[in-house]
Amino acid sequence: MSGHSKWANIKHRKGAQDAKRGKIFTKVIKEITIAARIGGADLESNARLRLAVDKAKQANMPKDNIERGIKKGTGDLDGVTYEEGIFEGYGPGGVAIIVEFMTDNRTRTVADVRHAFNKYGGSLGVSGSVAFMFDRKGQIIFTDDKDFETIFDAALEAGAEDVKEDDGIIEVVTDPAEFETVRNNLEKQGLEFQSAEVTMIPQNLNPVAGKQAESLMKMIDVLEDNDDVQNVHANFDISDEEMERIMD
Repeated sequence: MSGHSKWANIKHRKGAQDAKRGKIFTKVIKEITIAARIGGADLESNARLRLAVDKAKQANMPKDNIERGIKKGTGDLDGVTYEEGIFEGYGPGGVAIIVEFMTDNRTRTVADVRHAFNKYGGSLGVSGSVAFMFDRKGQIIFTDDKDFETIFDAALEAGAEDVKEDDGIIEVVTDPAEFETVRNNLEKQGLEFQSAEVTMIPQNLNPVAGKQAESLMKMIDVLEDNDDVQNVHANFDISDEEMERIMD
């Protein structure tokens, strides 16, 4: 799940759970393989592969795993051929949802995603039905133990579009083309971030509560637990109190 800085801590907590189950490795290896297949093995000339390898390193993936993923993508090792794409639809409460997938069996993935939407009161839409509600941006998240003014000055000097603080989370937003430059500059200044990725950020948030919020979070959990799903983006807004109740 990604989109708004308010939920960075939730992503972090869920990410720790996913790491224990090997979910992160499975998803990142797919991204490395398909990035290498499309753009080749040279990290200098393949920006998508660079980002995938950086994500793998953030997840503490062994170097051998990374290298095997690249070789499978370039054809130097036998591997599965993946197809990538997105599903768009609405969840409980009219929340807009984008599901990014990579799969070796599209029929299976379509059935699984449709089942998750239908089970929890959502509905799949046609291509373009909700994508216009999101902007593709670079997003770098810092936790509340970092100094906002220091990050603000460094990020804007490096070329960031915006820096926001919400509930103790600092969010640096960049144009996708400037993401690596901004991230690298922040790293050089010793500013350690919690996460850094190019993602889909909602233009506006849709408030949900009660049973709708519960069903929405269950649906997102099911989608994210699917090995074929790479990312889930949604424009929901749930109060801190409600989120704590749901996650307990």
